[in-house]
Amino acid sequence: MSKVCLVSLGCAKNLIDSEQMLSLLDDAGFELTDDPAEADAAIVNTCAFIESAKTEAIENILSLAELKKTGSLKKLIVTGCLAQRYGEELLREMPEIDGLVGTGSVSEIINAINNAAPGAAPEAKPQYYGDINAPLDEEGRVISTGPGWAYIKIAEGCSNRCAYCVIPSIRGKYRSRPIENIISEARALADTGIKELIVVAQDPTLYGVDLYRERKLSELVRRLCAIDGIEWVRLHYLYPDAVDDELIDTIATEPKVLKYLDIPIQHINNGILKAMRRRGTGDDIRALFIKLRQRIPGVVLRTSVITGLPGEGEAEFEELCEFLREARIERAGVFPFSPEEGTDAYDMPHVDADEAARRAQLIGEIQEKVMEEYNASRLGSTVRVLCEGFDSDVGLYAGRSFAESPDVDGYIYFGSDAECQAGEFYDVIIRGDLDGDLAGEVVVAEHA
Repeated sequence: MSKVCLVSLGCAKNLIDSEQMLSLLDDAGFELTDDPAEADAAIVNTCAFIESAKTEAIENILSLAELKKTGSLKKLIVTGCLAQRYGEELLREMPEIDGLVGTGSVSEIINAINNAAPGAAPEAKPQYYGDINAPLDEEGRVISTGPGWAYIKIAEGCSNRCAYCVIPSIRGKYRSRPIENIISEARALADTGIKELIVVAQDPTLYGVDLYRERKLSELVRRLCAIDGIEWVRLHYLYPDAVDDELIDTIATEPKVLKYLDIPIQHINNGILKAMRRRGTGDDIRALFIKLRQRIPGVVLRTSVITGLPGEGEAEFEELCEFLREARIERAGVFPFSPEEGTDAYDMPHVDADEAARRAQLIGEIQEKVMEEYNASRLGSTVRVLCEGFDSDVGLYAGRSFAESPDVDGYIYFGSDAECQAGEFYDVIIRGDLDGDLAGEVVVAEHA
């Protein structure tokens, strides 16, 4: 039996592709391992969204290529966005790669491994590039997150065509999954003990438009909330222009929907938003955030912004800074502009990389103050926390409340007189700060 190691890079949507490949490998009889040094074949499921993601992918490929020289590793397969975007170049520049699988061919991973022949000429190496605009494959998954939580992908691709973004050319047009398929998967996840579903797509707010000719996210969310065993539903990547009153009402009134919204804005200046082909204006974004605060008391907002976009001078940058100071968004990811070949923004005049990075650092300092004040406001409060296990380095249990999303927002660390179980809920009173994260103790030892 061959051993296979899979390294998954990039976003949650890419991780779900990795989990589907793991399921296919398991069904085909491969032994899965987390240690590439003991694997016969390795897969790198890559991201290629921005330059830093491409660099990370190449570094991982080169690291595994070294194992082909010194270890038991015989086959190296590259999948995902980097393979889709730069396939021919990868085979030409990196002969250690034995096969490629594009974003439209997740189901071909077994063929890619079986047909790979180390040392073959580039043209003889297996390459699978299915239609990136085809309906999604409804494959099984080996859940690699949790315990207690999992992502659920409701759509693939994107049709927005933002001027700086390569996603449509890598992932194809927007395609919603049928609602019954999503509900069926969610029920199956609940049956395995999953309590938190994190709903992801490139633009969830457009869910259903292609299949049903109308937005169906609110209906989908209500149906997810009706599933026994699912206790938290978290929404990621809601585009600001499509957060309508129906969706706000659903979020406000459904107890299982976490009052945590990830709404990427990228910028606030009208000229930049228009040039980048973002829908809506800065005033629309301001009005939306005010409405959300009014209609959903205690809501925690997350966003992403890009510094150094084409058209961003000092005045436009200061407008962004001032908005963030006023809006006091609790969570934010800040990224310097990465000019990507094949996008309209690639050839637009913009500040250099160092200046974009400097501006990103300044935004980060603004957000750090906002986060510190938000954390301070939570001291003494009792929150429901989903335990993710014991952190031996800290000597405390680690978990998340409604206000922390996995991998991006940190943890709440807590002590307990009784043993706590990963994947269970506990009431934790927040007592203090631990290197930027919050810390506390279980109020009642038994899980809620």
